[in-house]
Amino acid sequence: MELDLDRFFYIEDDDVLARVTTAALTKRGYTVEHFPSIALARACHYLDEFDYALLDLKLDDGNAMSLIELLVKANPQMQVLVLTGYASIATAVQAVKMGATNYLAKPATVDEILRALDPEDTNVLDLPQGESEMSLRRREWETIQTALMANDGNISATARQLKMHRRTLQRKLQKKPVME
Repeated sequence: MELDLDRFFYIEDDDVLARVTTAALTKRGYTVEHFPSIALARACHYLDEFDYALLDLKLDDGNAMSLIELLVKANPQMQVLVLTGYASIATAVQAVKMGATNYLAKPATVDEILRALDPEDTNVLDLPQGESEMSLRRREWETIQTALMANDGNISATARQLKMHRRTLQRKLQKKPVME
C-alpha cells in the first residue's frame, strides 16, 4: 500500500522499535524523522513539512497527546496516528477529538500503520474488538482512564475521585492495559 505523500514525523522513546519502524517505512519509500522525546519534537521548527505523524502516546518525558493539536495546526492536512501500548477508549476518543486521524494499540505492523493512515479507510478507531461484554479488569482500566482524562492527568485528584489510594492508582497505571 502506498500513500500519496511521504514524510513522517515519528515520536517514539523505545530505540529498538523506532529503528525497526523507521527502517520498514524507509524501505517502503517514506522519509522518516524520528524524535525520541516530546522536548525534541517540540523543538522542531518545520512541523508544516510533514505529511504524517506517528505518535507513541506514553513517553518518558510526558504524553504525546499534547502534540496532536500542534501538529494539526502546523499542517491541517497532516494525518496523525496515535500508537500506544496503553490503549483505552477514553484516550482514543480524546485523540480523535484533538485531531488525530486514527488510533492503534501496540503492537502494530507497518502495514497496519499505513492502513490506519489511509484516508480511504473508514475505520476511525482500531481498538481491539472483543466480546460484547468487557471484562471487569478492562472496565476498571477504562474507568481509570476516563477519570484521569477528566482530572487532566492529575493522579491525586483521580485517586480521590475513584476513592482509592494514590499509590494503588499509580501501580495500576504502570501495568499494561487489559485488552479482553
